[in-house]
Amino acid sequence: MELRHIRYFKAVADEKNFTRAAEKLNIAQPPLSRQIQDLEKELDTKLFLRSPHSISLTEEGELFLQYANQILDLVNKSAEEVREVKEGLQGMLYIASVEGCCPHLFSAWIASFQKRYPHVQYNLWNGNSDDVNTRVSKGLCEVAMITAPYNKEGFEVLPVCREPWVALLPHDHPLAALPGDSITPEQLLPYDLLIPSRESRKQEIDQWFLGTGRKPVIRGRIAHMVNAYELSLHGVGVSIYPASISSLIRSDELCVKKIDHPDAYASYALIWSKNHQLSHVAEEFIMHVENQLAQESPTESIL
Repeated sequence: MELRHIRYFKAVADEKNFTRAAEKLNIAQPPLSRQIQDLEKELDTKLFLRSPHSISLTEEGELFLQYANQILDLVNKSAEEVREVKEGLQGMLYIASVEGCCPHLFSAWIASFQKRYPHVQYNLWNGNSDDVNTRVSKGLCEVAMITAPYNKEGFEVLPVCREPWVALLPHDHPLAALPGDSITPEQLLPYDLLIPSRESRKQEIDQWFLGTGRKPVIRGRIAHMVNAYELSLHGVGVSIYPASISSLIRSDELCVKKIDHPDAYASYALIWSKNHQLSHVAEEFIMHVENQLAQESPTESIL
């Protein structure tokens, strides 16, 4: 058995299709099929169940996939560490995050990490928490930041910080004229609200209004906070977003009021998969973040 047999098997197992696996490996399909047949012959077992339109792993194939992942992870990690002996820590760190304070935090951590490891490269991707979870689960990124609620099944979770929810209002809005820097959920009831698109966000916001006996008017569900900012600027509705959206406001174009409710806080956490071997770069980066958080006081770690 050669290492290429394991790589070919892994590609077919991931794609569940010989044609797509061959394209991914940049080889023709007939040689790929022969390599898999040779591997099955050597192991004296069928690794795939084949039908005219699909393939799936046998029980033996599922077991072999676990070992294949471990072997390939070990090969990749050993190659990294051999290069690092000569050239220092290097490689690509794949990161995913939601909006809010995450870009600010990741930028600060990467800046200080880069001073220690100048040869590391970065690939950053942004989306909602569900999309970020999926990317980590599939191994498309190694380290990510999401907002609560977190699904801890299959993930390591490191709580990072929290920040208050706020309302964005045009300066001519009636709520903007109220004294103080906060408003209650009850005061929001007469007005159209724009909230994040994630369903768990809506459920969280709905909880703020339970004591009023009424439901808020949700006029729009917004995937990106830039859109929420622009819609509030044009008077479409009151945007409800974590406080970091305030960084988008230019020249006092909007009024920002904190939501006065004990549960109106967005909590953030760093996550990584329990099921994928982390690269040395990712391991060092996570330790770096843990050290950064340990050096902060409790008030500094809460935005």
